[in-house]
Amino acid sequence: MSGVEREVAVLFADVAGSTQLYERLGDAAALLALERCIGCLDAAIAAQHGRVVKTIGDEVMAVFTCAEAACRAAVEMQRRTTELPAVAAVKLAIRIGCHFGNAIEDHDDVFGDTVNTAARIVGLAKAGQILASRQTVDAIAPAQRPPARDLDQFAVKGKAVSVHLFELLWQENPELTTLTQIVTLPVAAAPCCVVSYRGRVWQLDAAQRQLTLGRQPGNDVVIADRKASRQHARIEWRGSKCVLVDQSTNGSFVRVDGESEVFLRHEELPLRGRGRIGFGSSLTDPDADPVGFEYR
Repeated sequence: MSGVEREVAVLFADVAGSTQLYERLGDAAALLALERCIGCLDAAIAAQHGRVVKTIGDEVMAVFTCAEAACRAAVEMQRRTTELPAVAAVKLAIRIGCHFGNAIEDHDDVFGDTVNTAARIVGLAKAGQILASRQTVDAIAPAQRPPARDLDQFAVKGKAVSVHLFELLWQENPELTTLTQIVTLPVAAAPCCVVSYRGRVWQLDAAQRQLTLGRQPGNDVVIADRKASRQHARIEWRGSKCVLVDQSTNGSFVRVDGESEVFLRHEELPLRGRGRIGFGSSLTDPDADPVGFEYR
């Protein structure tokens, strides 16, 4: 595949309620109502100098040169859609997902992980909601960021690392402002993975890309547990991911806080959130001597 790679904001907008509309009106009348809604979305995209990449049924994919324009377009899409009258007692609504990152533009299409992530994000949104990744809001100057609330990390199908999502607040909602804190988003620190063992701390990031763990002196982290192999495992920083690579005889046991324990032997596992690693024995063993980790 040929094409040019550049940073873009990818937006997906999906019309909710279309199935119900087809059932009540029939195909022809429902299609006209959806086309009117899609026309509002297209106009909001054009107003922010975005480009409609494709429209598939009741979903629109658009691309913008900057994250700020994508978020402004998303807000305008929601406002225009709410102004549309109900059709056969069905009020159409849209859900929107945005992600900012590198993508490949080839002719009129756009490809890559940024596109895939944006498509997954819109699938998590509810009708009337705008969800944006941390990368999207961080790409906007602090003074220009829209009000938003932090939804924390979400597991996204097809991605090893959770996606940090924010909901952009585009309308007055007393219930939301009462129950949640509206924040101006701070600039995020560069991601890293902090590893701790017996009072010592190591940090993996773009500068420090690997830690070796094992019973043998000479490892970065010398494990005292007798069930650990001499060269038990290593933790590698790959791009923005932190990956545990087991190379031991007895295997490694990993538990992310709030989740079940995972066993691996001669396998790899991306580390996310906060948790512990056991060497050769379950973390439930009272004699376990685990290493802690926290992906930030």
